[in-house]
Amino acid sequence: MRTIKQARRLIERDPLCNEARVLAALVTALESDNLFSVKELYTLDEKHFDMALQILNDWRIDRFYLGKAKIFDVALQAQALQAKASK
Repeated sequence: MRTIKQARRLIERDPLCNEARVLAALVTALESDNLFSVKELYTLDEKHFDMALQILNDWRIDRFYLGKAKIFDVALQAQALQAKASK
């Protein structure tokens, strides 16, 4: 399974967990050209850190266009849930 699809499933499954939060922030920053603190990556365990690096690589290549659109949508939804939960 491609990394972007794995990340999308992780975000969908538990949008409030730390891994989903960081990956959603990474995806939305990549898609919208916003800033992302690399320091956030260091809060991830090795498996999810590697996933984030692979997302960066895949994003750069642009061959996963449809997958990017799906994960971007899920990431935005997760960030909205996270913002609502933190209020």
